[in-house]
Amino acid sequence: MSSDFPLLSVFLYMLWFFAFVLWMWLLFAVITDVFRSHDLSGWGKAAWTAAIIVLPCIGLITYLIVRGGSMHERTQAVAERDERAWRAYLRDAAASSSSADELAKLARLHDQGVLSDAEYARSKTKILA
Repeated sequence: MSSDFPLLSVFLYMLWFFAFVLWMWLLFAVITDVFRSHDLSGWGKAAWTAAIIVLPCIGLITYLIVRGGSMHERTQAVAERDERAWRAYLRDAAASSSSADELAKLARLHDQGVLSDAEYARSKTKILA
């Protein structure tokens, strides 16, 4: 039948390819969620992983029925944690670069003779504190 309709054959191959990509993405998402779950013990994670590997269709569907409702909550919690870490990193990086800039300015003013040694030491301790 597919040799009579080459366009239908191409469509079916594309459909199977899409189904395969969707299946792989679902496997990846579920296994990631299993290991991301803090409420599962090590044995629970091992059991879910074994169920998904040994009986892929049944294991995956069972996981989605039993624990699928809270997958988005775990994903959102990880995203929020990563966002907080990123913002903290940016805040620290911005603070350290501004301190470094101020120290460089002080050193330049001290080298030019605008600041005395005592003023330079006082200002330096204030910036570093």
